[in-house]
Amino acid sequence: MSKISRFFKGGGSGASKGRGGPSPQEALARLRETEEMLSKKQEYLETRIERELSLARQHGTNNRRAALQALKRKKRYEKQLSQIDGTLSTIEFQREALENSHTNTEVLKNMGYAAQAMKKVHENMDLNKIDDLMQDITEQQDVAQEISEAISNRAAFGDEFDEDELMAELEELEQEEMNKRMRDVRLPSVPSTSLPSRPASTRKRVEDEDDMKQLAAWAS
Repeated sequence: MSKISRFFKGGGSGASKGRGGPSPQEALARLRETEEMLSKKQEYLETRIERELSLARQHGTNNRRAALQALKRKKRYEKQLSQIDGTLSTIEFQREALENSHTNTEVLKNMGYAAQAMKKVHENMDLNKIDDLMQDITEQQDVAQEISEAISNRAAFGDEFDEDELMAELEELEQEEMNKRMRDVRLPSVPSTSLPSRPASTRKRVEDEDDMKQLAAWAS
């Protein structure tokens, strides 16, 4: 049995004495009743003090004996009032201490119940199994991370081509396009009018030059 269980289940002479005494709730109720009674007595004494002081003022120098008797009663009431103030302070301190003790007892009791519940829960747990489980969880998280990275990467389908071959094909297409554009260009039409003929003097000079060339060729 744990110390907490023994604390609440009791044991020894101290526990047997406590069984016949009042509960904390009953004691607190009695203390509150006493405080209320003394508070009413305070109000009564304060009223009597004011009354005796008023009587002493009324008699004054006309009836000094009556005035002195009123002052004496006032002093007795003030003394009683002072005693009640001290008693109330003691009762208030005792009530607060009892309330704190009762609160601490309830807190300890609830903590003991919680400790027992945790112990019961932990009885079915194996630390080795927990370590294995955490390791499996870590491994599965790593696998999930690798899968996510693989899915998020851009697929390189059909990206493996020869760059030189692609450039040659592109140049061929550009040449075909250029040839097509050249075919579509229209050349200027041939003029319909005939060119002017050479002057006669020019034709005669050309004929003479031809004759001289033939003569030179024959002489050689």
